Order: sequence, then structure tokens, then C-alpha cells
Amino acid sequence: MDSPKQRLLALLREQPFITQDALAAQLGLARSTLTHQLAQLTREGLILGRAYVLAEPRQLLCIGAANRDRKLRTTGPARLASSNPASQLESAGGVARNIAENLARLGLSVQLLTAVGQDPAGQALLAEAAALGIRTQGSLQLAELPTGSYTAVLDAQGELIIGLAQMQACEALDAGFLQSTQALRRSASWTVLDLNLPAATVAALMAEAAAGPRRLAAVAASVPKMDRLPQDLRGLTLLLLNRDELAACTGLPLDGEAALDEAWALLQSRGLQGLVLTQGSGEVRCAWAGQPLARVPAPAVADIVEVTGAGDAFSAGVIAGLQRAPQDLAAACRLGQRLAALTLQSAATVSPLLSPALLEETTP
Repeated sequence: MDSPKQRLLALLREQPFITQDALAAQLGLARSTLTHQLAQLTREGLILGRAYVLAEPRQLLCIGAANRDRKLRTTGPARLASSNPASQLESAGGVARNIAENLARLGLSVQLLTAVGQDPAGQALLAEAAALGIRTQGSLQLAELPTGSYTAVLDAQGELIIGLAQMQACEALDAGFLQSTQALRRSASWTVLDLNLPAATVAALMAEAAAGPRRLAAVAASVPKMDRLPQDLRGLTLLLLNRDELAACTGLPLDGEAALDEAWALLQSRGLQGLVLTQGSGEVRCAWAGQPLARVPAPAVADIVEVTGAGDAFSAGVIAGLQRAPQDLAAACRLGQRLAALTLQSAATVSPLLSPALLEETTP
């Protein structure tokens, strides 16, 4: 027989807007008893705020940027300081948002916490997320700032020439925001942050993770934003970044195998638990603390269309892989490579070919 708590949760799941009077009547409880039980479920993180929004088991939480992506691709050789004929494609983007979409297309339960403007671009981002099954409760809608944008200028082969990011909205994801979303974030099996967040927010999320059993991954956004990662890396379960970002993070010239080992040792001394290092089209290096960097060979990718979103797809695949097999980092990286390859072969920032079947095809 179901417990009173299970019966209450079942009713809330079926009728999230039910009144307390109706709940008490259906459960045969005194109003004071029901109020006590609702308060207890909120403290436990099983109810998330108004309308009795319930926490999802094994939810993945992504926190960071959501933008409108504009990709301009030259139709011939790029000529700097000159006008270049180009084609244009616009889509949803942002590191955290892209990772959330990849995970949702794999059939996983995903919550996105971000900040957008109260403008058509922001409303479109939230609507598109809802259509994909991504929950955005708790995200900010700002009247005073526009929704972020990222403009990628690509050459005719789809390689990035320059990227231009306008992401002031992310600065609103501050200490007050973390306080307001504390209950919402408590149920996450993995929290994935991107380094578009303010440095104080990154440090606060790491302090939370260090104080309790929370799995936290940080995804680098660019070399200039590596200074948003604190020196003390305790609480950070996994750091995902490329070679240039690793050099910026450690201050070391990565000019050989010994230098990579030195960088990994330095990050471990600062408290990092796991590292995933991408190297463009080359092999991935990865390890948990106390282990040497393993090599994960890069698969050949034919017919590359363009590169935008491939890194985010890789990060999503790693997190999805660790959700299935928490210790097998190499297998998680192989899943990430599979997702990245599909993205490279698509004009879209997130490949529409992603599906839950990919999780079954890539065995740990």
C-alpha cells in the first residue's frame, strides 16, 4: 500500500494546481496536517515552489547562457577588412542551452536555468525549450536587458573565423538567483554550468557542491572567460575544456606530453576531481583524480558541414554517459564524440538526428 507521502505526491503530479482544501479532502487529512506535509516535501526538495512543481528523479540541470545564434558563412575565400558575400542561418544557441537540448533529444530529463530578455528572442527561446521537453521554471526574464546573442563568422569550409558574443543577461545569474532556485537545483543528479556565468556564481556553485554530495561539471566557454574559474577547484567533479583553455587555466605552455601531465597534476592539487581535454579533431584526454590521462582516439568524421555546437554536443554526451556509468569516463567521452560528429555533419547547432537510440548504440 502506498504511504501518505506517495499518495500526496501522486495527486500533485496529476493535479499541480489543486487547492489545499481539495487535497485535504481527497487524502482524508486535517488541513494542518496537510500543510505540515507540504512544508516537509518542500524542505526535502520534492516540491519546487508554486503550483506544486515536482522535482524530477535523476534530473540533469544546465545553468548558463541561452542566446540567439547567427551564423554567417562566406560563399568563397574570406577576405579580411573587406565585404564578403555570405549565407546566414539563425537558431537557438548558448552553451548551457545547447547542452540542455542535446540531452533532451537523447530522452533525458533536463532543467535549464538561464536569463533572457522580455523580448521576442527570449520568448522564442523559452517556447522552443518547452517544445523540446526542457523545463525552464526559475529562469529569469529581464525587462532591462536584451536576450543574449552569438554571431559566428565562418569560412566556406565551415571553420570559425571569429565569434562575437553579447551575453550581459548572464550577469543576472547572481547570488540572489542561486538563492531563489536552491530548492529547484537540489534534486539534480548532475549540474552542468558554463563559464559565461559570473565568477562569484561559479564559486558559489562549487562551494555548494563541496559542502554536500553534488556532482558538478564546468564547461569552458572561451579562453577569455577561464578567469571565471576560481583557483580553489574543490567541489568541481569534472572540468571540460580544450587545449588553449587548459593553458589559460594553468598558466603553463602545453608544448608536449610532460606539460599535459604537469597541468593535470596542478589541477588535482587545486582540488579538481576529473578532467576532459579536447584537442580539435585529435584524440581526447581524460582522467579521474589519481589516474594518468587516458587517450580516447578521435573517430574520422566525413562531410563536415560546420563546427558550431560540436563542443557543446560533446559535453552533453559526456554527461549523458556518466549518468549511465558514473565511473567510465572514457566511455562517456566516446559518446560525446559520437554526438559531436553528428553535429559537425549538420548545419544546425544541435543535430536533429539525436535520439534516445544513441544511448543504446554506445555501450560503456
